Amino acid sequence: MVLMPGITVAHVDLNLLVALDALLEEGSVQGAADRLHLTQPAMSRALARLRRATGDEILVRTGRTMTPTPRAVELREQVGDLVARARDVLSPVREVDLAALTRVFTVQGHDALVAALAPALVQALSDEAPRAAVRFLGEAPADTPGLARGQVDLEVGAGTSRGPDLRQEVVGEDRVVLVMRAGHRLSRGRLTPARLVTARHLSVSRRGHLTGAVDEALLTQGLRREVLAALPTSGAALTTVASSDAVAVVAERLCGPLISALGLTVRTLPLDLPPAPVVLAWHRRFDADPAHRWLRDHARTALVAALEG
Repeated sequence: MVLMPGITVAHVDLNLLVALDALLEEGSVQGAADRLHLTQPAMSRALARLRRATGDEILVRTGRTMTPTPRAVELREQVGDLVARARDVLSPVREVDLAALTRVFTVQGHDALVAALAPALVQALSDEAPRAAVRFLGEAPADTPGLARGQVDLEVGAGTSRGPDLRQEVVGEDRVVLVMRAGHRLSRGRLTPARLVTARHLSVSRRGHLTGAVDEALLTQGLRREVLAALPTSGAALTTVASSDAVAVVAERLCGPLISALGLTVRTLPLDLPPAPVVLAWHRRFDADPAHRWLRDHARTALVAALEG
């Protein structure tokens, strides 16, 4: 830290770093005040002091919202790391007493990933942390600030969460395949892109998109497919496939148990599609939290086991 002549660290209010971190994360005075359990006037005063100390506006009003200045954007990750490191320095290293843990974890994600996680996490809670609980949430139709706001402990998906305050760990990947009911005409003979587009398709999309990577790959060959419907989960798509002539593209190993239970036929796609990544995401505030680390470890183990099938 470079200080002006005559100014020492003793003259610097390090609490301002915590306030700056909250303001940059929340993007509003009220949101930062709520996070730090302060009143809005107190947070406004902290922002005024930050402006004087840095010589920068930090946040400027744009209509009904506040926008960070270029200097604030530059500071965001640096300040976040400083606050996290300070918190780690001032927090004793400790182990969690799982038997006494009464925490409720919230895990949000793709239905196939939740299905792979749930049995293992429920068993781990029963065996190791019987007083704790886990709440599973499906994917929201739009990106939400659940991780940033502390409403979600762990997110499992394809790595769509963004931001300098979020951690992401790729635990593996899964091949996408074409699934159809037994006896479907595409279950026999050579499957080509031209034959693929003769079937009626279902799209799996939390946002309700009718097109995606499959359509982009087909367009490179001058082909288009007919998409009958978009369904929010793989489970809903597979159940529909089982009772219709529609086909769907899903993750092979993660959806394997339901594919087998429904007696569906799996075929390799005649398209060059990348495998689907499987990603754990969490907020950096939980990096050193032993209970959260326990949750991540069990989630990672369960997902790796599901991917190895």
